[in-house]
Amino acid sequence: MRVEPAGIDGVLLFLPTPHRDDRGLFTRTFDLAIGEKHGVDGANFLQDSQSRSRQGTIRGMHGRGGRGEAKLVRCARGAVHDVLVDARPGSPTFGRVESFLLDDETFATLYVPPGLLHGFQALTEQADVCYRIDSEHQPADDLQVRYDDPDLGIRWPLPVTAISARDLAAGSWLEARARL
Repeated sequence: MRVEPAGIDGVLLFLPTPHRDDRGLFTRTFDLAIGEKHGVDGANFLQDSQSRSRQGTIRGMHGRGGRGEAKLVRCARGAVHDVLVDARPGSPTFGRVESFLLDDETFATLYVPPGLLHGFQALTEQADVCYRIDSEHQPADDLQVRYDDPDLGIRWPLPVTAISARDLAAGSWLEARARL
């Protein structure tokens, strides 16, 4: 498994080597020893969650205030355009937006440190996204920014086909920055 740093400070991309044969494939999606070698304490992840989205659906941009939450994100079925925004005041990459292709061909896993906003758009008919999260959800710490905020300038590859009322009602990046 290769590990590559991303353009946002602390973000890592874990790239496994799937073993393919006439039966299909097998791949390791996370390795505790490799994670720890790169500063990811995988033993502290408390929750596993999964979402299924239809093509064009956007989920995000979500984050947590307070202590925040770290997560490991991967696409187990289909493909997603995954987006991160550094929302950590004082970070050398504060405000930076970076996107990744997560899919069921490469099985890349994205390590998202606490303090980042996260969202994605489903690129395939169905996309299953799996998350390992290192803290329990505290609704009072929820932080959201509208997916089409002009100050972030996120480029979504497909027309939006579905988005929750909650995500449509999210505030601006400027408003979120005032809460940080």
